[in-house]
Amino acid sequence: MKVLLAGYGSRGDVEPGAAIGRELLRRGHDVRMAVPPNMLGFIDSAGLAGAAYGPDSREEMNPSSDLLRNLAPRMKNPLSVVPDVVEHVTQVKVEKGATLAALASGADLVLASYNEQGLAANVGEYYGIPVVALHLFPERIWSSDWLFSRVTKVAEDAQRRALSLPDATGPVPLNLEIQAYDELCLPPPAAGWVEQGEQRPFVGALTLELATDVDTEVLSWIASGTPPIYFGLGSTPITSPADTITMISAACAQLGQRVLICSGPNDATDVEPSEHVKVVDAVNHAAVFPACRAVVHHGGAGTTAAALRAGIPTLMLWLWLDQPLWAAAAQQLGVGFGRRFSETTTETLVADLPLILSARYAIRAREVATHMTKAAESLARAADLIEQTGRLGR
Repeated sequence: MKVLLAGYGSRGDVEPGAAIGRELLRRGHDVRMAVPPNMLGFIDSAGLAGAAYGPDSREEMNPSSDLLRNLAPRMKNPLSVVPDVVEHVTQVKVEKGATLAALASGADLVLASYNEQGLAANVGEYYGIPVVALHLFPERIWSSDWLFSRVTKVAEDAQRRALSLPDATGPVPLNLEIQAYDELCLPPPAAGWVEQGEQRPFVGALTLELATDVDTEVLSWIASGTPPIYFGLGSTPITSPADTITMISAACAQLGQRVLICSGPNDATDVEPSEHVKVVDAVNHAAVFPACRAVVHHGGAGTTAAALRAGIPTLMLWLWLDQPLWAAAAQQLGVGFGRRFSETTTETLVADLPLILSARYAIRAREVATHMTKAAESLARAADLIEQTGRLGR
């Protein structure tokens, strides 16, 4: 079977699809993945063939990008920037739609991330092939946003015209919508947002669990003292990374805690070294989390699942989109809680961290870990479902 996977965004958006792609490749299928150009190296490290798809996603997220810099003076009146946002995103999506249509020629199945599923559905209809969507959180969070829905419809309608498809009267149906998270993680009312049935199966989080160059060094540092608290903000660029690291370091110093900080895309070169702090770009969560006391992070779906699987408490300093949902899930499960990243200070950390490190959260986190779907089981289940869908044929 020839499979095209389409994923766009940061590593957290792309990795689940790459994990499935590598499993399908292992099973003997022909796999190609369409990702933003800045993610091609990551895809290559996973052993997958990649194709550039859309603009550099780092630039799209960067607060200092030309688009966001031009819009900033008018943000006091958000409605005034809507036309510019719609125009920009529509142009990007139309270009991505053309790329996706070209890449899908000859494919037997298209697998697309939640933010690409509409374009993929049109391509699947054009070629008469199955389309599978990959949801990292309940899709309703994404599709219920008015601006996103407006931009998506304009772009997808333009794509349909370019493909000479008839006007769509509603969302183009998908063959399968894989829920790449554990159902037990959904707090009310989100638990009712995903319709039950064979078309929307829960498989658990999908991850590559790739080793990094610093894993051995980090584990050696951890073993040299008391277990640290892990801090990370995933692939999120923040305005003042040095100030954030200084804040984390100060709070942990007051509490007598060691801290491992993963800076991600943020520049940490100006940070003063400290004995109780180790700063690296990234680590393999599956290898490092079990050696930590707690995880403090942005509330991304992948990091949330890694912490839950590792059986350690979590504090989520969330920013947007699905992240508040996972913070609510942590609180419901009794493994942690969250607060807005923008409201986080040295004082709040000094107050929050002792709570997260308390015995009741640690005990509950270990208990919840036993109910999480194992990484290998999640991949096997997702790949089985895609193979079954692919066998339906054109």
